[in-house]
Amino acid sequence: MDSQWLTATEAAQYLKVKPRTVLKWAKQGRIPAHALSGSERITWRFLKSELDSVMLAPPSAAEYRRVQCAAE
Repeated sequence: MDSQWLTATEAAQYLKVKPRTVLKWAKQGRIPAHALSGSERITWRFLKSELDSVMLAPPSAAEYRRVQCAAE
């Protein structure tokens, strides 16, 4: 199992999106994220294996409809 921890910037590079997008997805619960305690601001960490699982999972029916509507 790959238990490599990534920062938001590293996760964004891995997923080929902007760090702001990764943070938005984390807050929305769209990707698994782990908040570190002990700071005033939330610092997120991401497990590479969890990101892989989410990205490789088949899309839900709701997500499929959303993508189809956006394409029309």
